[in-house]
Amino acid sequence: MGLGLLTSPALRSSSSRFVSANARCILIRTIFSTHELSKPVALSSEVELGVGKLAGANLFISGNRPMRLFKAEKSQRPNSSILVALLPALFLGLNSTPAMAEDSSSETDLGGLTKIEDGSVVSNIHTSKWRIFTDNGRDLFLQGKLEDAERLFVGALEEAKEGFGERDPHVASACNNLAELYRVKKAFDKAEPLYLEAISILEESYGHDDIRVGAALHNLGQFYLIQNELDRARACYERALKIKKRVLGENHAEYAETMYHLGKVLDLQGKGEDAEALIKDSIQILEEGGQGGSFLYTRRLRNLVQIYIKSNKLTDAVNIQRKILQALEVSKGWESLETVIAAESLALILQSKGSLMEAKELLQRCLDSRRKLLPESHIQIAANMLHLARVELLQYKHNQTSKDISKATQVLENANHLLNNAIRVARSDLDKLKKQGSNRKSYQVSRKDTHSQHTALLILMQALNTLSQLQVTKSELQEKTMLHSDAGKALLDCISAFRQFGSETGLSDFGDIKGEYLSCLKHLSSLLTTSKTNSLNQSKKPTLEEVQNEIKRVEANTKPYKR
Repeated sequence: MGLGLLTSPALRSSSSRFVSANARCILIRTIFSTHELSKPVALSSEVELGVGKLAGANLFISGNRPMRLFKAEKSQRPNSSILVALLPALFLGLNSTPAMAEDSSSETDLGGLTKIEDGSVVSNIHTSKWRIFTDNGRDLFLQGKLEDAERLFVGALEEAKEGFGERDPHVASACNNLAELYRVKKAFDKAEPLYLEAISILEESYGHDDIRVGAALHNLGQFYLIQNELDRARACYERALKIKKRVLGENHAEYAETMYHLGKVLDLQGKGEDAEALIKDSIQILEEGGQGGSFLYTRRLRNLVQIYIKSNKLTDAVNIQRKILQALEVSKGWESLETVIAAESLALILQSKGSLMEAKELLQRCLDSRRKLLPESHIQIAANMLHLARVELLQYKHNQTSKDISKATQVLENANHLLNNAIRVARSDLDKLKKQGSNRKSYQVSRKDTHSQHTALLILMQALNTLSQLQVTKSELQEKTMLHSDAGKALLDCISAFRQFGSETGLSDFGDIKGEYLSCLKHLSSLLTTSKTNSLNQSKKPTLEEVQNEIKRVEANTKPYKR
């Protein structure tokens, strides 16, 4: 929830005289010069809304539609319906796309601006530059040109201080813009002082309980949350929630937004019941506000599902996940990967709950849909086959009392076929990514590349681990102990993949990758324990002692995995 965007001059009130396109170009070419405009820029100080007057500024909601807040009598309390306009204008959503600051000019504190007869305000050169630097910095920021945007935002902050004064709300907005950019660049040490300065100025200008302070506190809470500084994030969100409750009321979407984020913090702090209550309330507010089918609504439902899974409330998790899937089926159909992923998530919860037949049917439908939408070599198909094979294996174990050996063997063969295909796709994906990586310098490896390698390696290791368990199961069914050798080979391949792909890419330090490696080692230890020779018939024969020593080493170096 970042500070709002400055609108383009073309959308300001009709009483304003705008900066010409030529002047804008000149100012951008001379970002930090003192070039004087030939004509001053007139900024409207008020636009009638047909309501009372609030102390406020030139504010523009998303979509660059102009809106003005008015000056209230001291004895009047601001109408919450008026302030509702302020929040999305001044503090736009931060979760997916960071947003920039609004013009927050105050009629009561002009900071160097001079009034003219028609009630508008004439800017000086600094305020003109401030506006243009912010407009263009915002555009560059949204294009991902962060270095260019940073220069403009730094310039905007300097011009705001020169044109409005060191402690003016315009400076707070400029501070927040620059802080947002530093947050995206992960320059956290530069971002934090700017966030704090913005809050300090807003508190000084409007009071500690003003809605703008509440929105800025939400921003700071988000900043702390992404760094896992949970206590600080919680303190910011709790204070922001109190302010929004007082000003906007308990049924407003912005109040629900802060409530949801506070719930996320409490969840990470292990306070599952409190987190569940807050997130459920935030979902209900969206439903009652007519946003039941929105992206925010679906995201909160998914978060609630995760809380239910962690607290082992699988029936509740299934019910919410069905709700998500039904909504996607209606809106997007099974031709959408989003629907397929939601169905797969439901299948995995059903698997954990023991509803194996329904889980299997859903996973098969997901696989059929993915094969229509994606190439056969896609890593999502490999993951789908892995999940389906696991359900097949669980179903076999659940029905071990069946005396139909041929049917049981067929089930295991189906699972074996799925696992081998998953292994082939994942290994091919890793080889391709490794080849691409060798042609790049280390700093060119993107987060997307790392994520792709991580996904492929995890699927490969999980498939090999599952294959080893399947081979042991087949050996027990067919009473052929020689298949233990095949199980051992699958585990050795799993360990080899960890060392080959994990060590070279740094993926071996990821908690889930290391956890799968540890699982492979323990299965190998168990296999060696039951083996008469305490070794495997492979070219490289690890002994039981060697494997157990490796388990101890990994466990000693493994820290609790943080999400």
